[in-house]
Amino acid sequence: MTLPEGKVIAVCAVHEDLPLAGAVGRSAIDKRPIEGPVAIGEFGLTIDHSCDVKHHGGIDQAVYAYSEDEARRWASELGRDLGYGWFGENLRISGMPTTDAMIGERWQIGETLLEVTIARTPCRTFADWSDEDHWVKRFYERADVGCYLRVIEAGVIAAGDDVRVTSRPDHGVLVRDLITGPDPASLEKLLAGEDLPPKVVRDATRWQRKMSK
Repeated sequence: MTLPEGKVIAVCAVHEDLPLAGAVGRSAIDKRPIEGPVAIGEFGLTIDHSCDVKHHGGIDQAVYAYSEDEARRWASELGRDLGYGWFGENLRISGMPTTDAMIGERWQIGETLLEVTIARTPCRTFADWSDEDHWVKRFYERADVGCYLRVIEAGVIAAGDDVRVTSRPDHGVLVRDLITGPDPASLEKLLAGEDLPPKVVRDATRWQRKMSK
């Protein structure tokens, strides 16, 4: 089986903190493209940060990737430009899926190795940032939410870098499934895996409990 390959078309980091809704009263959602190589460590881009560290960032959500195809669909529907970073993403990716990446698959970008973890859950801050009616509901129902990744091997990433999926588990659970609902047998197989990121266990277990009722 040939594994997907794509390209980083933008690397984005916070431009400035904004006074938006949320527990901390400010948000780092305003991401803008960065020129040249950017170092990535355990907690993501070294020049980036999160204001609400309880719900954003951390080892399991070190890097957020969004698909150019999905961004273009939204831009067409909303009738407005959604530039690189508009979704709060660190990486805008072309040529391969993000929401339909498999949990646990690994991406090689130069010397950096990343592993897909969980789905992005839209929040009130994202709604305020978008300035679109019923945005959280619309974004959630479309389920084109992109994916978070953890850092397996630190390195540098720049726009124009190739993205290559180097390995993919066989459980069959996609990032999208954590929003729309996974197949029970696939979910059980996922949870039986070793070295699962804590937030993958958290989100998968929530679905397991929900489906068992």
